Amino acid sequence: MFIINFFTILLGKIISGLLHLLGKNAGNLPGLVLITLRKNALKAFKIDCPIIAVTGTNGKTSVTNFIAEMFRQTGAKIITNPEGNNLDTGITSLLLNHCTMGGKVKADYLILETDESHVPVVYSKLKLETLVVLNFFRDQLDRNGEVETLILKVNKFCETFEGNLILNGDDPNVARLGLANPNNPNVKYFSVEKYKYATDTLHEAGEGRFCPRCGTALEYDYYQYSHIGRFACPKCGYGKISPYVKITGIDLEKPSFTADGEEYITAGSTIYYMYNLCAVYSAARLYGIDKKIIRKVFEEFKVNNGRMEQFEYKGSVLTLNLAKNPVGANMTVRMINECEGEKEMLFVLNDNLADGHDVSWIWDINFSIFRNVTRVVTSGRRAYDIAVRIKCSGYDAAKIVVRPDLDDAVKELFSTSGRKFAVANYTAVQPTRAALNRFLKGENADADA
Repeated sequence: MFIINFFTILLGKIISGLLHLLGKNAGNLPGLVLITLRKNALKAFKIDCPIIAVTGTNGKTSVTNFIAEMFRQTGAKIITNPEGNNLDTGITSLLLNHCTMGGKVKADYLILETDESHVPVVYSKLKLETLVVLNFFRDQLDRNGEVETLILKVNKFCETFEGNLILNGDDPNVARLGLANPNNPNVKYFSVEKYKYATDTLHEAGEGRFCPRCGTALEYDYYQYSHIGRFACPKCGYGKISPYVKITGIDLEKPSFTADGEEYITAGSTIYYMYNLCAVYSAARLYGIDKKIIRKVFEEFKVNNGRMEQFEYKGSVLTLNLAKNPVGANMTVRMINECEGEKEMLFVLNDNLADGHDVSWIWDINFSIFRNVTRVVTSGRRAYDIAVRIKCSGYDAAKIVVRPDLDDAVKELFSTSGRKFAVANYTAVQPTRAALNRFLKGENADADA
């Protein structure tokens, strides 16, 4: 076995080295080759440090980056995948880039964003200490299938998992994982107190409306967004939890929240963002991270990879956000509405393999609640599809401008001044960032000339 493991690592190192010489980041291909040749390639690595994994439909990248930054500021040596690459192939490539020829991975912690469907795949081969589960929504149906399929895969893993399980207690799809292994004493729930814009009825597409124990329709005290909120089964009591962490006093204008009696100022200001930070705080509390570090990271750290990233041009502020499914898009629309005054929006929609070729999910976006959105620019491979969807919501077609080319779309958006928002799905978000940066660089160069 030693010889097999050695040659597995050697081959991976050669492929990774060649890719780096060619200017590539070797984020996926080396792992893809190794796992194609040897299904159990992950077992070639020798890992002695704790592994913390973050999974869920939305928010994985942000939460992983925040948790990694917390640990990094304690002085710990961290290995993480900040740009994603969250399948078994990407995680294999990551470990290849950080191991010795003998497969030894030297770190204090591995903090790994992990695709929901790959949690059982990866952690049947690597020993996991803590799993953080954020939420489950419908996403990329042509790749993942219905959300229940994903939940059952993770649930099956949790049936034998005895490590720390940090679960969103306000998501009925996630909270059910706490029932998977009754003998696991390390199940912990996090929850967020009702915020200003919570509703009494479901306003967006949602899943998990029935009790996983007895099948009875769940009853909600309120909905924060989609099916996230305070719920319980009227028949068997499912959903009545004692949170390990509950954040209160949500103030989206400051913005801030309170946890364990202390106020924390935050860099972001949406309920979606607050749920992410609640998950981060739960992990930080579990590992005893100093509250001074927690406070500093919450106030100063920004992921800046298309997740609530800001750009400025001649007094206009633009916020770019990834929205790869109906819930992400609806949350961004809600964020736009919660911003006072008039604003304009750019929506970039692609249908590449990583997005899923089926874009019918855009019909679950609730554009009918638009408030003070004076113009919409659409772009991407499916620019016309999203334009038609917005028009069919009742939005004035005369205020929709279609620019399939991203550079043209950005130029069009900034042809007027004022508050701006850009929404981009998975493969569109980095090209949108690049187009924004090209525009800003070009305009600044012209000004200097």
